[in-house]
Parts: sequence; structure tokens; C-alpha cells
Amino acid sequence: QVQLVESGGGLVQAGGSLRLSCAASGRTFSSYTMGWFRQAPGKEREFTAAISWSASNTYYADSVKGRFTISRHNAKNTVYLQMNSLKPEDTAVYYCAAGLRRRARATDEYDYWGQGTQVTVSS
Repeated sequence: QVQLVESGGGLVQAGGSLRLSCAASGRTFSSYTMGWFRQAPGKEREFTAAISWSASNTYYADSVKGRFTISRHNAKNTVYLQMNSLKPEDTAVYYCAAGLRRRARATDEYDYWGQGTQVTVSS
């Protein structure tokens, strides 16, 4: 089992920055892919970014590429999402997820989920 807890969400103006954190506890494996998803009101949960703990490969949705950066600190079992140049369209609940699939981009490819943290970007 893996427990994930997100933090760092809040209110920010368009063009601003925010950093989300996801702390993992319990049994973890270096081969796990860690991902960030987001869900806006009335929308499906969508892939945002992912990182492989063992291979240090990163993947991004086209909508956030060049603006968001996913990173990790393995010793702390923590993954981060640095969000720059935020847009109102980025407003959503952001969820941290862990799974065993490589290059995982779909929700059903992840096994564990955090509770989510709200990000609101004002114009």
C-alpha cells in the first residue's frame, strides 16, 4: 500500500506560479511511476505530468508542456509539480497518483491516489 498526501494548492493570479507537493508513505518501490492529474468542475480527470522514480523520465500533457515541471526527492518519497505561467484554464483539483506502469497517462494505469488539492487561477 502507498499513501499519498498532496499540499501546496491555493489561489494565484494568472501568470503566477505555484508548487504542489505529494508526500508518499507506506510501501513504495523505485519502479513506481508518479503522476499528477487534475479535474476541473464538470470535466473528466485528465493526465498532467508523470515521472519515473527509477529512470528519471518525465512526461507532460501538451496543455502544460513548457509551463509545468515534475520532479522528485526520492529520499523524502516526495514528488513535486512546479507550475509556472498559470492560466485560468489550469483551475482544478490536482491529484497525485502512483502506479507500476511505465509512461502511464491514464487514470486506470495508477493504483494509488491522494485526496487532491485545489488550485484556483484568477484572471
